[in-house]
Amino acid sequence: MVEQIKKISSTDLLERMKSDDLILVDIRSAREHQNECLASSKNIPIEEFENHNFYAERAKIVVFYCRGGHRTSQATDLLKRQPFKEIMILEGGIMAWKAKGLTTIKSTKAPIDLMRQVQIIAGSLVVLGVILGLFISPNYILISGFVGAGLLFAGVSGFCGMARILSFMPWNKRIN
Repeated sequence: MVEQIKKISSTDLLERMKSDDLILVDIRSAREHQNECLASSKNIPIEEFENHNFYAERAKIVVFYCRGGHRTSQATDLLKRQPFKEIMILEGGIMAWKAKGLTTIKSTKAPIDLMRQVQIIAGSLVVLGVILGLFISPNYILISGFVGAGLLFAGVSGFCGMARILSFMPWNKRIN
């Protein structure tokens, strides 16, 4: 087990990738990794760590990353329990990597992120409710109220019914 997890900047990681034997591990969901990732990274979502056997890579240096660095920072206790020689976290995640102008692998077939789909649909329904309420009947404002209540519930409970429904849509099925 590693006692201390170090942070590494995007530019330092790029330099170390040229000389060190590093393993890059994306701890985001499979869908996020599928949409965009760092070259030669493997995807092991944080939820799957307990079931993953890292024994073969135990003598290696590993760099974990997520979207913005928050998930990896929150998971340090879990990461420390892994059997690696050295563990690092990419500071700022893939967003910091891209901000430095460094390249990523993007899927052209991947659908829009699920939460962006929710935002597009919810926003469209709110605008539709307001327009119909102004020009057709004030009762249509209820559409906006219903969507707002759903978003409030999703924020408070962590469960988004619209996201759940959208995840079953054909365009959101995993692409191999």
